[in-house]
Amino acid sequence: MKQIIQDLKSGKTILEDVPVPMVKTGKVLIKTHRSLVSLGTERMLVDFGKANYLQKAKQQPEKVKMVIDKIKSDGLKPTLEAVFRKLGEPLPLGYCNAGEVIAVGDGVSEFKTGDRVISNGKHAEVVCVSKNLVAKIPDGVSYDQAVFTVIGAIALQGIRLINPTFGETVVVTGLGLIGLMAVQLLKANGCNVIGLDFDQNKVDMAKKFGVDAYNVSKEVDPVQIVLDKTNNIGTDAVLITASTKSNEVISQAANMSRKKGRIVLVGVIGLDIKRSDFYEKELTFQVSCSYGPGRYDPIYEEQGQDYPLAFVRWTEKRNFEAILNALSKEQLYVKPLISEILNLEDYGKIYDNISSSQSIATLLKYNSTIDAGDTKIVIDSKRRYEGNSDVIAIVGAGNYTKSMILPKLKNLNTNIKYIVSASGLSGTLAAKKYNIANTSTNPDDVFNDKDVSLVIITTRHNLHAVQTISGLKSGKHIFVEKPLALTYEELSQIDHIYQKSGKTLTVGFNRRFSPFAMDLKNKLGDNPGNMNIIATMNAGFIPPEMWVHDLKTGGGRIIGEACHLIDLITYFTGSLVESVVMNALGTDPKKNTDNAILVLRYKNGSQGVINYFSNGSKRYSKERIELYSQNRTAVIDNFRQVKYFGFKGKGFKKSQDKGQAKMFEMLMKSLRDKGEAIIPYNQIYNTSKVAIAAIESLKTGNWVKI
Repeated sequence: MKQIIQDLKSGKTILEDVPVPMVKTGKVLIKTHRSLVSLGTERMLVDFGKANYLQKAKQQPEKVKMVIDKIKSDGLKPTLEAVFRKLGEPLPLGYCNAGEVIAVGDGVSEFKTGDRVISNGKHAEVVCVSKNLVAKIPDGVSYDQAVFTVIGAIALQGIRLINPTFGETVVVTGLGLIGLMAVQLLKANGCNVIGLDFDQNKVDMAKKFGVDAYNVSKEVDPVQIVLDKTNNIGTDAVLITASTKSNEVISQAANMSRKKGRIVLVGVIGLDIKRSDFYEKELTFQVSCSYGPGRYDPIYEEQGQDYPLAFVRWTEKRNFEAILNALSKEQLYVKPLISEILNLEDYGKIYDNISSSQSIATLLKYNSTIDAGDTKIVIDSKRRYEGNSDVIAIVGAGNYTKSMILPKLKNLNTNIKYIVSASGLSGTLAAKKYNIANTSTNPDDVFNDKDVSLVIITTRHNLHAVQTISGLKSGKHIFVEKPLALTYEELSQIDHIYQKSGKTLTVGFNRRFSPFAMDLKNKLGDNPGNMNIIATMNAGFIPPEMWVHDLKTGGGRIIGEACHLIDLITYFTGSLVESVVMNALGTDPKKNTDNAILVLRYKNGSQGVINYFSNGSKRYSKERIELYSQNRTAVIDNFRQVKYFGFKGKGFKKSQDKGQAKMFEMLMKSLRDKGEAIIPYNQIYNTSKVAIAAIESLKTGNWVKI
């Protein structure tokens, strides 16, 4: 299928071929008929892509500070690689979509195949969207009309925050697409509406909707206009839908408001607010969040859990439905807003000149015959893999895959036949960059391919166990990025299948392959004796809404990341954990805590302490390992340096190396030579069980035997 993307590095807007996404639980697969180009939002992305590096930095000064902090922590080279890699990841464009349902996922009962719907899907021939971001199109409303729904919901949410009453005066500053829809909704609400803009065509359009609209590019004072229209009282509310870096808009909004007036920002403006403007009138100012309650809440948007109507009357989905109802009852007119309708293939006519476009709304028309089964694209049909023992497939095309795995495998001259990604886009872009023959959205393409000998799994944590089991059952060697499992039950199922598979199973515990760790292990010798090890991970704060914190999806950061340190201590001790206890910060810590201390007892008498903290400074080293044994001490600092005390030699320093390159080098050698697994299975199983047991220990307050 075709999808429009924006290359942030080159500034080019591209129509890319990608496989059709698979429908997921709680989601709806939609074949697009129309999508709307949001000139405001998309213009910003396109202009950002066309800017040079210095201009990009000036536009995002907060990101520059983050880069500087990362340089201090991780070094210059890894930081620059991360920055350029991020800029090299194109973004999908669009968020106003109308089309036809072609498949529904498990847990979706309110939609069926054939339903006409709108969504916040991208500019793509097929989109997969959560059910809470989809709404049915009423009979009598065309796709050309319905595609305005999401933009209309943005305007409506701003109005809901204003909370206007019948007869009040509301000023709308900025008569672009959102502004022109907002003035109609305010008129329908019984308000006196004043519109302000610099574009005479948009002012004229607003006047056709019965609005007192004014061109403020002329020598007119917008504040005086509003005062004159309100008998010097001032407006009850101001809805700002403009896009400008100037601080003048917010100042004017305050000056034209009455005492205790309300100002709501929907657009993007300069926000250098003068206290005196707001203080004397006790004005309220609020920024509107997109389509309404539920936006950016993963529980609502990704898991499909609705808010109770009695407590949250208007969610983003219910705002969608309200706009569709207004369109159906002809309370909202959008046909006059359509500047042009282009075929998808003619996308360049709008994006090539988007910075200077005077269009109000451009619609893209789709004429595709694509279906839900087109989940695979062959990029290179000439390559042959029969008879090779090292054919690889990668399931998951997230950041770790693109930043670490693919560059390492490229250096090892590997044979990668597939890369699978949920959306299809990230996998396709990676396939073209790293010369991978096939891209897909269906993992079964990999598991059913007899040529594939090794499957690398880097999906979200909740999929690791089920995909590992599928891979082992299909006779593949498996490398799965940590964690292996989130529950005892998943771990038991994997163990049962693994024992009968005759294949190797590797988890991405890469720290043990770091040159610093391997050198220390060598210095410890064959009889290192009992040891004490303290491993500290200054993990850094991650917002609570991130999926890694969700116990069902990510398992929490202890299971998902602290397992690295459990494995590393196991590697040094040469033993298995016998029991674990975990305490966490706070008086009532949750099971997904990321501020915890784990204590490990090993069968050989060694002990380990893991400090996993998210409340430390980013300027301090992210990881620090201290080992004490037989009057000797070793310290590994952020995998950039190792210092020895009591050992032969003082240690060494080099660029940060957490062992990924060596791990994949050894993995490929094992695969090609049909050798043993690079990490003993009993250690993988033990480490995985310990991470799960640590959460059990927090819950019970007791030591847990492994």
